[in-house]
This record gives sequence, structure tokens and C-alpha cells, in this order.
Amino acid sequence: MKSVRFSKSPLLSQPLPIWRRHLVLFLLLFGFVVLIGRAFFLQGINNEFLGDKGRARFERVLDVSATRGRITDRHGAILAVSTPVRSVWAIPEDADLKPKQARQLAALLGMNVQDLNRKLAANRDFVYLKRQLPPPVAEKVREMKLAGIHEKTEYRRYYPTSEVMAHMVGFTGVEGGGQEGVELAFDQQLLGRAGSRKVIKDRRGNVVESVGGMKPPTNGKDIALALDANIQYLAYTHLKQALEEHHAKAGGVVVLDVHTGEVLALVNLPTYNPNNRVRLVGEQLRNRALTDRFEPGSTLKPFTVALALDKGKVKPDTQIQTAPGKLTIGTATISDSHAHEVLTVEEVIQKSSNVGSSKIALSMQPVEMWTMFSAAGFGKPLQLGFPGEVGGRLRPPAGWRPIEQATMSYGHGISVTLIQLARAYLAFARDGDLPTLSLLRQDVAPATSKQLFTPNTARAMRKMLEMVVLPGGTAPKAQVSGYRVAGKTGTSHKLVDGRYANKYVASFAGFAPVSNPRLVIAVMVDEPSNGQYYGGQVAAPVFSQVMAGSLRSLGVPSDAPLTPLNQAAKYEPVQEVM
Repeated sequence: MKSVRFSKSPLLSQPLPIWRRHLVLFLLLFGFVVLIGRAFFLQGINNEFLGDKGRARFERVLDVSATRGRITDRHGAILAVSTPVRSVWAIPEDADLKPKQARQLAALLGMNVQDLNRKLAANRDFVYLKRQLPPPVAEKVREMKLAGIHEKTEYRRYYPTSEVMAHMVGFTGVEGGGQEGVELAFDQQLLGRAGSRKVIKDRRGNVVESVGGMKPPTNGKDIALALDANIQYLAYTHLKQALEEHHAKAGGVVVLDVHTGEVLALVNLPTYNPNNRVRLVGEQLRNRALTDRFEPGSTLKPFTVALALDKGKVKPDTQIQTAPGKLTIGTATISDSHAHEVLTVEEVIQKSSNVGSSKIALSMQPVEMWTMFSAAGFGKPLQLGFPGEVGGRLRPPAGWRPIEQATMSYGHGISVTLIQLARAYLAFARDGDLPTLSLLRQDVAPATSKQLFTPNTARAMRKMLEMVVLPGGTAPKAQVSGYRVAGKTGTSHKLVDGRYANKYVASFAGFAPVSNPRLVIAVMVDEPSNGQYYGGQVAAPVFSQVMAGSLRSLGVPSDAPLTPLNQAAKYEPVQEVM
């Protein structure tokens, strides 16, 4: 069979029907018209659609971080500041690392290779690989020029004073929000508001250009605390020494300014390093001065006596028969550590007589004592704004039995926090009134305060409390060379499972100088276990050391002769009974 070339095929010479050519031409022209119309519609009339799609693929809104406000002490010393750090992140879809690159990157980031690969295999558009890296480390990551691996600037909180201020200042989380202490209490003021800017990014995530306007960030406000870093360090150092010497479980110190109600120092032990919280446990976190309740013991006797003075039940020289050193109420017996005969009201405070205090308390109505304790700030939080602050325990007076009223007069059956106790002692250091406490620096004295006792009663109590630190009192070790000091010791058994155990809390609260009080200091030592546990032996020396250094740091004039510091050691403190 003779072959025929395709181009000479007879089929190709057959003419097509004219309508078919016209139809094909019409369809082609119609298609072009539709395409042109669609293009005109999308680009000229409804151009938002393509714009939105383009922006969705390449336009990004980047956050411009706001710097968290600084926290300073009253003199401007930095307690918390935000420092720039770098965070490394990835687009998993774009990240295609070779095994060697993955090992190198994991080593730089302090990760194991398996964790790195697991993050890069995630079905997500964005994943953090490591946050808050030092800039030099982030620079080494950048030099590797890995596809899909990027970095951004963030801020990390740094605390120069470390353990010393930990419970006061607190700390922030990785996202920059406050989690403890002042960082949490004043989070909104410190936080600020992030800004933003629009940029166009390429497929690799690199910024090509900025588009649109930039919304600047609003940095957080700086906060000046009432704290004095020098006094805080003094309190921390001497409390730490006391806990080591007496093998104690924990302790706290609170220092208040008498004139303004400012919290000049607040120390708790054990403490922690807010810059390194890898091994942080709950015991270290507890701000014990605000969250731990304890029975204050004999530190409450001055309040009972002051109320009796205000009510006209006694006078400072009123005589109280305390012999034979015991008082039986119902089936319970109250005892003194040493039997005394007749004591004046002043001597009841100086010798810390439980019998004398109980007899004074029983001369009043329970509701009168409850009203005074409540007005002193016991039984309810002080509303300082701190997280976890508790109010202590003060039962309604309707259920008080005589024995309960008696024991409450010397600090048993009632619980307080250390900061409540310190604040209540302001009434004796001032003219019987109580100002509101402040964590922030106050440039002027508070305009209002609450009257707890009359000025005459406050002055009488100052004299009695000064007798406590003199020879024959329970706290000669609280003396401060060059200054007149007043205060009261406290020693109490601890409640364990609802019963009193052979574990103790030693405390001391007082003020100086007596001629013109400037500071109130309260000290608490929890479970001293090295043979001594009375407040006059354990807590009073801490008070003396902190008060001495603080008064000199503030330049407070002395109001007593300078005497050797070991002078008080010649006098053994009278021991108060729990």
C-alpha cells in the first residue's frame, strides 16, 4: 500500500463548514472578552479582593515591644529593670535543616536535637525555639543563616538585688506579666502598651519594606517604692545571721517609718533568687510577713493595758496582786515564769506577767477588747495590694469564755501577721493613731489616720515599753547604743494539728528613739532550735542590730548616752511565759 504523507492527507483538503469557523472564532473572542472583563472588575472595580489576598500572603503587623517600667527604691536605686534579649523562632514549613546544622543549632540553643526536630516538625506557621537568649548567642544563630530560622527582640526582667528584695519586688513570667510581689501588685502600671508597624515580608520571612504608619509603644511607668535598700540589706543580713545561729526554720523583719507609714524594709527567710528560678519551691516563695499567721504572745500585752488605761480601769501605778504566780479560771491555770507579789501596771508590762495581764483584761467586756483589736488591724488584711495577704484570726466576742479573754490579753487564741503587728505598734510610737501603710514612696505624711488610743495613753505606754529593755525587763538585748528604745518581747508555742507543740515563735516589736520615734521594727523567728527560744534572747538582738544601723543610716540624732554594746549582756532578760 502506497504511503501518504500527513500533510498531503486528503482529509485536510476537506473544507470545514463556515458556521463552524465562525463559532470557534466567536468562542475565542468571547473568552477574551470575559477574561478582560474579569481582570477589569478585579483590578479596577473590586480591587480589594486581590489586595487582601496579597496582603494576607506578604503583609505582616509586627508588635513593637513596650519596655516594662523600672522598680526603684526610695532613693532611685534600681530593683528591677528590663534588659533586651533575643528570642529565636521558626517557620517549620521553611526550615529544612541538615543533620549537622540541626546539631549545631541545638547546641547553641541549649536544647537536645530531638526536641529541636520535634518543634520544627510541628504543623504550625510559627514556633518558638528558644526565648530570652543573650544577644551574643543570638548573633551566632544569625551567622548560621538557616532558612526558616528567625529572631526577634524581647525584654527580660533583671533584679540587681537578687535574694535581698525577692519577696518585696517579686518577678515576672516569660511573657512579661507580673507573677509575684510588687511586679504583680502594680502590674498594670508597670506593663505599658505594645506598639505596632506594618511590613512586607518575603517568603523567607525577611522584611522587605515598611508600609503604613507606625503606632509607637507606650512604655510602662516607673515605680518608686518606699523601701530603703540600705535598711533592707541590714535587715536581711542580721536576720540571716540569727537564723543560722539559732538553727531556725524561718523568720521575718518589717521596718516602718513612724511619720509616714512607709514600709522601709520587708525581709523574709528563706528566700530565692528571682534571676534564677530553676529550683524554686513554695517554701521560698512565701511572703511570710504578709501570708503567715502566728500567735504574737506577749507582744499583745501593751494593747490590753492601753485599752484599760483608756477605759479608766487602771492607771500606770495601779497595783495588781499576781501572787502566787498562778491564776485559775475554770479548769485552766495561767502561770508566770517567775512568781511575783504585787506589781504595778508598768511592772506587769516590764516583767511580762501573764497573771497581771489576765486580771486587767477580765476587768473589761469582751466586746471592748474585740473592738480595740479589730481597730488595731487584727483579723482582716491591711489591703496593701500584695497577692496572698491574709488577715489573721480574731473570733467574734460573743463566743469568748473568760479563760479565752484572759489568754487573748497576752497573745494566745489570736493570730496576726508580722506586718499587722508592726503597723499596730505605730499607735504607741505616734500619739495613739494609726496611719495607712504604703508600699510606695510618700513625699508627705498621710493626711488621715485612725485614732486607736488617746495621746496620753500612748505616751504612758511609751514609758512602760522603754522599761522592758532596761535592766529587770524581758529585753535588755534590744538596747541600742546612743538611743532610747521601747518595745515588747513575745514567745509562743506553735499550733500543730490543733494542739500546742514544743515548737516556738520568738518575736519582738518596738520603736526608737523614744524621745521622738522614727522607726518601728517587728522581728519574728520561727522555730529556733539551738537551746534558746525566748523573744528576748532570739528576736531582740536582731531588732537591736537592725535599729542601730537604720537610725544611723537615716542620720537620726541620738537621744541617749553612748554605751558599750556589750553592756546589755550583763543583764539576763526576764523570761515571758507562753
